Amino acid sequence: MNRADLADLLAFVAVAETLSFRGAARRVGVTPSAISHAMRQLEERLGVRLLHRTTRSVALTDHGRRLLERVRPAIAEVSGALEELEHERQQPFGRLRLHASGSGAVLVIAPVWNTFLRTHPDVHLELKVVDGPVDVVADGFDAAVAIREQVPADMVAVRVTGPMQAAVVGAPDYLARRGVPSTPDDLSLHDCIEYRWGDSRFAWPFRRDGALHRVAVRGPVSVNSAELAVRAAVDALGIAYTSEMAAQPFLHSGRLIRVLEDWSPSHGGYFIYYAGHRQVPLALRALIDLIRLGRRSQKAAALVESLAAAAD
Repeated sequence: MNRADLADLLAFVAVAETLSFRGAARRVGVTPSAISHAMRQLEERLGVRLLHRTTRSVALTDHGRRLLERVRPAIAEVSGALEELEHERQQPFGRLRLHASGSGAVLVIAPVWNTFLRTHPDVHLELKVVDGPVDVVADGFDAAVAIREQVPADMVAVRVTGPMQAAVVGAPDYLARRGVPSTPDDLSLHDCIEYRWGDSRFAWPFRRDGALHRVAVRGPVSVNSAELAVRAAVDALGIAYTSEMAAQPFLHSGRLIRVLEDWSPSHGGYFIYYAGHRQVPLALRALIDLIRLGRRSQKAAALVESLAAAAD
């Protein structure tokens, strides 16, 4: 069926239901002469008369009645689908499919998903957690969460966290047994938890006095999860490179000790990225707004706390 058939069938249903070319024209949003022309075209293509018409009235033929019975449910279904889309366009609705690394999911999505889903009960959040590269479009995701260095250049990227400090950590037992590295080059004498991003092995970046230094480490275990790298360090399998935030609970409890702190750089933090500025899913916009609102609230709370401390 071509586009002209669909348009003419819509006009036919309007005529059949109103039994008036003028009434059908008002419903469809065209002139009565356009409706009349559409009906003639449809009858000519089908080779049957669908309507009896005079200057005073319009009535369905037997062919017209049978056609109406067949097409009316389909037209109603199409109209209903368009109305649902209009409803969904006005408020978050449907599935929101996101890709995130383990740390990105924990640090960016998990803190807000309770509030987000309670605020938008018609949204189903589907979160796939994989530490590795992703093709957002080809793999069917609405968006992904990653640090800035892992965002493809052709994507729209929205910052959702501030910069984050890196941390190199080891268990007390391991460091007591193998010693504490004083420079990144000393890591060649240590077991290190290798981290893989897709097919690539992550070279640990260090920065001091403005100079960037990368070290290719080796060790007894290789993982593709930042959380597992931290767990391996806690289990004294070697030294791990992670974010300060991910290591903080273990540093606070004494299960990990930080090393090479003077060399540990910061990275740009996490971004949500997606393809194109146009027709961004409303659920995705709502999620980004909620995350950024939480970030502003944290900044405001920190400012109030610092002012209160200064006043004391």
